[in-house]
Amino acid sequence: MTIRSSSKPARELDPRKLDVAAFARDAASLQGQWLAAELIRLADAAAPEAPASNWPHVQWTARGEQRKPRGSEPQTWLYLEASAQTALTCQRCLQPVHESVQFERWFRFARDENEAASLDAESEEDVLALPRSLDLRELVEDELLLDLPLVPRHEVCPQALPMPSDDAEHGEQEERPNPFAVLAALKKK
Repeated sequence: MTIRSSSKPARELDPRKLDVAAFARDAASLQGQWLAAELIRLADAAAPEAPASNWPHVQWTARGEQRKPRGSEPQTWLYLEASAQTALTCQRCLQPVHESVQFERWFRFARDENEAASLDAESEEDVLALPRSLDLRELVEDELLLDLPLVPRHEVCPQALPMPSDDAEHGEQEERPNPFAVLAALKKK
């Protein structure tokens, strides 16, 4: 895990236990990278032949901002962006398909769940309740999971699944005895 802070706060910033209100008030920013295998839920989506331990690091950047709209109290905002290179199972050929997953989002924080639900219903931005501490890694993982393709597949599969040919199907049907013919033979006996 590599983390860099572009501001010089009085204390060290921990992305796993981030005080979002202070982060925004200080207009602080962080950037870093995590091993893809550390993001357990994302790693679970990996193709068996291409585990997350072989993926490149997940890159991320976070920036806090406090906005002061006219006539209302200051708002706490968090800008978050991340990118990952994944290898998922193609739903056509069942081979690994490499997908770039990335997002950029602003999150607005409200005082509590009720205010967050109310603001979220009437605005286009993502609104979250302000937690005591925020796990950025968990939020990054959530957003990357939301951006994974629902049905991963190659544009053109490198190798197609072997499909039974019509001749093979007819040959198998001719080789197997008809179950009704077997019953008819038993009935005659």
